[in-house]
Amino acid sequence: MNQRYRPITRLGLGGTGLGDMYKATTDAAGEATVDAAWDAGIRYFDTAPHYGTGLSELRFGQALRRRARDSYTLSTKVGRLLVPDVAGDIASPFVTSLPFRRVLDYTAAGARRSVEDSLQRLAIGSIDIAYVHDLSPDFLGNEFDHYFRIAAGPGGAFEELVKMREEGLIKGWGLGVNTVEPCLRALQQSDPDIFLLAGRYTLMEQTPLEELFPLCAERGAHVVQGGPFNSGFLAGGSNYDYGPARPEQQQHRERLRQVAARHNVDLAAAALQFGLAHPVVVATIPGASSPAHLQRNATLLEIEIPEVFWQELLAEGLLPRDAPIPPRRATP
Repeated sequence: MNQRYRPITRLGLGGTGLGDMYKATTDAAGEATVDAAWDAGIRYFDTAPHYGTGLSELRFGQALRRRARDSYTLSTKVGRLLVPDVAGDIASPFVTSLPFRRVLDYTAAGARRSVEDSLQRLAIGSIDIAYVHDLSPDFLGNEFDHYFRIAAGPGGAFEELVKMREEGLIKGWGLGVNTVEPCLRALQQSDPDIFLLAGRYTLMEQTPLEELFPLCAERGAHVVQGGPFNSGFLAGGSNYDYGPARPEQQQHRERLRQVAARHNVDLAAAALQFGLAHPVVVATIPGASSPAHLQRNATLLEIEIPEVFWQELLAEGLLPRDAPIPPRRATP
């Protein structure tokens, strides 16, 4: 596969926690989280204007600008502009807001302004990857086709991101979404490099195997796995895709837990490692809002999981037969 941007470490740090998703944190805690990520060997960091109306970007900038710029990969997103508003704009699942409100904008001018504004908030001279954020039916509803035509058409965000890539302002671009359909359409209509796909390729569901991953392999595109725990569900939480889990989801998790218990496997570790077994997936980025949370993720990624656990998931129909499983590690 061709790769225009800097190499991405297998474990990245997602920026929702630094934007006060679900709970408020502090600037000091945010910086300590990034420092802990760095100490754990993480060199891929993802953020967005949406996360705390710029708060996540500000915190990443504070923590990263003392690092050599060529030593890490940084991604942010376009699709929402932030305009001044003293009242702020608290949007669930974020619990705080800087004095800005979000305005959807999938035009070329909006994409360029978003990148330039993000560079100001980050106080960093360049970003590596720009994702078009939430250009998907689950977020836009009946307006999805309308906004996708804007983004993909003449004078749209896709066109401008290709231009910014050619200019060197960004190294690569793609979509940051929670559904497969817009990724397929983007590959069919433009030239994206990479997708941040949250929650769709996990131990709970594997919808990209059918069409998206084969097309990515054919086109030379990569995938970053967002939400490997499905909003914390596979790590023991009660939410799934940012809302309360349904009974059938709870039942599926219970079956996974039973297999894990039989083989003395930490289900969260299995969830974190599963997505990385597919060759188009270059990284997984669970969120973290504290050094302890970050260090736990780094530890989970290194836990040895017996092959028999994966084989039982396949045999029980809890994973499709064509799902790659993590390879057996070489013995010393």
